[in-house]
Amino acid sequence: MPVRPTAVLPALVATALAAASLTACGGGSGSDPDTVKVSFKQSTDNNIKVLDTFLGDIKKQFEKENPGKKVELVPIKAPDAEYYTKVQQMLRSPKTAPDLVYEDTFLINSDIISGYLKPLDDYLAKWPDWNQFIDTAKAAARGEDGKTYGVPDGTDTRGLWFDKAIFAKAGLPANWQPKTWDDVLEAARTIKEKVPGVTPLNVYTGKPVGEAATMQGFEMLLYGTNDGTSDPLYDESSKKWIAGSQGFKDALAFVETVYKEKLGPDVADALDPNFPTRVRGELLPEGKLGINLDGSWLPQDWLEGSGHEWPEWSEKLGLAAMPTQNGQAPGKVSMSGGWTWAIPDKAANPDLAFQFIETMQTKANAKKWYIANSGIAVRKDVAADPEYVKAQPGIKFFTDLVSSTHYRPAFKAYPQVSTAVQEAMEGVTTGDMSVEEAASGYDEALKAATDDQVVEK
Repeated sequence: MPVRPTAVLPALVATALAAASLTACGGGSGSDPDTVKVSFKQSTDNNIKVLDTFLGDIKKQFEKENPGKKVELVPIKAPDAEYYTKVQQMLRSPKTAPDLVYEDTFLINSDIISGYLKPLDDYLAKWPDWNQFIDTAKAAARGEDGKTYGVPDGTDTRGLWFDKAIFAKAGLPANWQPKTWDDVLEAARTIKEKVPGVTPLNVYTGKPVGEAATMQGFEMLLYGTNDGTSDPLYDESSKKWIAGSQGFKDALAFVETVYKEKLGPDVADALDPNFPTRVRGELLPEGKLGINLDGSWLPQDWLEGSGHEWPEWSEKLGLAAMPTQNGQAPGKVSMSGGWTWAIPDKAANPDLAFQFIETMQTKANAKKWYIANSGIAVRKDVAADPEYVKAQPGIKFFTDLVSSTHYRPAFKAYPQVSTAVQEAMEGVTTGDMSVEEAASGYDEALKAATDDQVVEK
């Protein structure tokens, strides 16, 4: 599953739940050598069982093909940010470490440096299917030591989803493709004026929704502020994080405008940890949201059996690329992430775990997964398969965005940098901080998070 919208529960609840999940996972130490324990993120929406169903099918296949071997699925039901915390707690001890764990690419380098994960190079060298994986996906699971620590199961891209009926009422075009940020804001202002009772524009923001705010929201803006040839968050030449940039302030100013002009959701809703779930499950299907800056995976929530079945979504919603700030080349922007399957360093049964990966990641099973979860293929043979290309409306649109996409700086400090971004966004969203104050606060937090490894731009 790609990087999904994130949220955080109150610390006390999170701690209690984490303790419960640690107990539930059981021990790597002294555990059954014929059982592989597979830990994964379960959706907080009880109706969404896409990953559960897929893993259940793979479990049956694996056990049938390997008599005497068992698979124990260990779901962790939590918003993303809380899931990351639980996983890191589990990985610290052989008593709680699973044999296989679902790792978000944005956190994997932090876990690699912490010594929580096992390098997979020896396994990968003997696995012919590894040659089918695209290089950018392989790089997302590679540590700074050059070794590979995870097998990616897809990627994602991001763009603008818009409600065609709301656009028609507002007098906006059905084939809308904004060229600049101002075009996006003008469309939202038109909706506010002409279609009362709906939210004109959603841009995820603030700490409660976690990485969704950083990646679906802020970085989709920030990475459109320059010429697209350099990273506006991290300077590769100096190996330092970027502070004091005008692009950072401009991205914050866009967020401030959305909430100051009441073009976005109510601030209380925007800062609700479960708001991303509501966007997918209520606001879009019920025609209450004009424009949504979001990811390629949304249709998985609307498939048959999801509890939010919405087969006509492709007739009701339009898709547009997020433009660069002033329409400068390359004209559009996207961010990509993804999830990987990794083997904990303290796993009791690593060989069996990689065997399970091999079963999951055959061409047939990988294709089944990409189609089920509205994912973007990272296997070349699946990407070229007509069945995949035609499986779902929107797949071609989001796959085409890969050519203009960006990946987050996959370094240990990134999770702390991301939190600092969320705090700056929250400050301008609530109106408690000006853009200058929020940007200054970010710069200070950035210096603390990176041991002062920053460069002024």
